[in-house]
Amino acid sequence: MKISTRFSDSIHILAFIETYKGKIPLTSSNIASSIETSPVVVRRLMGKLRKAKLLCTTHRSANPKLAKSPADISLYDVLLAVEGNVHLFTVDQKTNPECIVGGNIQATLTEYYQQAETAAEAKLVTIKLQDILDTIMVRQAQKEARQREENE
Repeated sequence: MKISTRFSDSIHILAFIETYKGKIPLTSSNIASSIETSPVVVRRLMGKLRKAKLLCTTHRSANPKLAKSPADISLYDVLLAVEGNVHLFTVDQKTNPECIVGGNIQATLTEYYQQAETAAEAKLVTIKLQDILDTIMVRQAQKEARQREENE
């Protein structure tokens, strides 16, 4: 089973747009080269972000903008935009009801998975795109400092 990267790719798109606005053309090709995916994937995700009112785009213009301040966009907003209200975990519905484990595992896991999903969603609400951008810039500054030290 392949796990979707739509959520992380969408955060990447928003961070890229905010970081590079006014510096380079924000084409789907330029964004796709950062994610290492196709421009079609980027356009599809941008469409979902636009529909969720997280992104403003103009047809045939390489100038997308965030629809809100990065401090006002939570990771939960992005998750809902690209994945909808889906469960993070799935319980196998085909188990043997005659088995002690198979007959009880579904209800048991459903309970614990719900607790984990609620905790994850609550955390994602508190993490803002601005937090991601700030962390990216700190990490980049650290990389650059290490590179300078290595070159001295």
